[in-house]
Amino acid sequence: MTVTVTPENFTMVNFDADAIAGITQKLLDQIGLPDLDVQIKVDETSPLGRTHVTSLHPVVIEAESGALEDPKVPRGLSQHGAADVLGRALLRVADRREPGFADAPADADLTLPQSVSWAVYANGRLERFGYPPQRQRWLYHFRNRHGFTDAADAAFDRLWAGPSFTWAEIVAISDDAIARQPAA
Repeated sequence: MTVTVTPENFTMVNFDADAIAGITQKLLDQIGLPDLDVQIKVDETSPLGRTHVTSLHPVVIEAESGALEDPKVPRGLSQHGAADVLGRALLRVADRREPGFADAPADADLTLPQSVSWAVYANGRLERFGYPPQRQRWLYHFRNRHGFTDAADAAFDRLWAGPSFTWAEIVAISDDAIARQPAA
């Protein structure tokens, strides 16, 4: 298993490629993919926070440096933030390797409710791995896409606590929450 981080030496941010590789390796072990080759490409010229899985074979994750940055230490690496962002991406990779996700659309083709639902499912698993929970943050994102209703909160709770879902189950939970919104 090889985790490669580029650039190897950062000049615009105070990141350590070995630290990012270590976070990634720990996540791979926890997720159950210890033998997966992963490339992490960090764009240190951008303070924005976008992260994308651009390839599954080999796994390539491209991240703008803001996605890994500590909000309290400008240009510094956030261990927790990096684990959160990379963990969600790696869990999505792991899910896509499962037969139950064979029909999941490409990331660019996901609707916003689908994308948020999948992220909620991933973050719930990250919390069970021992990473800091961001439950309220993700509940707010989920409510923005599914409504501020008891049905949306129940759907969120199912996704957050769910040990194992297929893509069809995630979509069904998301669609059901949307369908239960009161008429405008």
